[in-house]
Amino acid sequence: MVVSPDFYCDRAVLITGGTGFIGRRLVAALRERGARLRVLARPASALPTDWNDIEVVLGDLADSASLAQACSGADTVFHVAGFAHADAAGVADFAARHWTVNFEGSVRLFAAAATAGVERLVFLSTVKAVGDPGTHCVDEFWSLPPQTPYGCAKRAAEEQLTTLGRERGFHTVNLRPALVYGPGMKANLARLIAVAQRGWLPPLPETGNQRSLVHVDDVVQAMLLGAADPVAAGKTYFVTDGRAYSGRELSLIFRETLEQPLINYTVPAKVIYGAAALADGLLRLVGRREQKVGEVVDKLLGWACYDSSRIEQELGYRPAWTLGRYCQESRAQG
Repeated sequence: MVVSPDFYCDRAVLITGGTGFIGRRLVAALRERGARLRVLARPASALPTDWNDIEVVLGDLADSASLAQACSGADTVFHVAGFAHADAAGVADFAARHWTVNFEGSVRLFAAAATAGVERLVFLSTVKAVGDPGTHCVDEFWSLPPQTPYGCAKRAAEEQLTTLGRERGFHTVNLRPALVYGPGMKANLARLIAVAQRGWLPPLPETGNQRSLVHVDDVVQAMLLGAADPVAAGKTYFVTDGRAYSGRELSLIFRETLEQPLINYTVPAKVIYGAAALADGLLRLVGRREQKVGEVVDKLLGWACYDSSRIEQELGYRPAWTLGRYCQESRAQG
């Protein structure tokens, strides 16, 4: 489906997480389409200075009164806010926090939306809502349950939303993006690029692994389609940029973007993992437990492949970006 340019014009839309990496891009896209925007923001949030035309409700997912206020009069809700997996490192009770924010907070929002008569609700979940696919590229029928506190909380929230939508008769959609890249990105991919910038990224071998990624603007595209197309009601979709990258491909893209010379030789994967384990041990000795080199290496050489053909076939989703294009344009812009 191609969303009509007028679909969101003058439509009352609530966005949670509107000040974050993905939320800001969604706000910009909906502003361009003439939506009447409302953003739920925590009191300590740094609000953009040009949001004069956006209504801001101060509150959070733990505050039922603020959720009721935010949902009142809204036609469509995009639930982007959450406690990110990458942010959990170093937090002693991170499993409980994931459940409190990503499940309980989400369910509290869903209930407020249903009570307020919201017609459409799109939940930004994660590929971690299913178990590790191993050396497979899986679609939405992959049945292995999630294995992390983050994934468990998101999966439980997905199921609650789908059930609520079916019982209350409103349009609900769960979207599971892969690792998201784009301007302002943080966490794992940003750390990988930082490692490459410092010249610490060894010439990686071709192991045949496949990892899915997605550009932030394509995540926004998927959200807009999910809310607008009746076919999406009650559905769950993986969202990727339509291709999978091996660690070798990623390292070559980074080197080309950083204008570093290409190296013909490679370092065996066992050597790289061994060096990462040694580095992690040294970091623990100096008290820097939040730095995990092994996790960075696994983001390059491990598998995490997801098939997003369902959203392409059913909703007409067409990813506009690849990591190579993004890196090339970033380099051209300086």
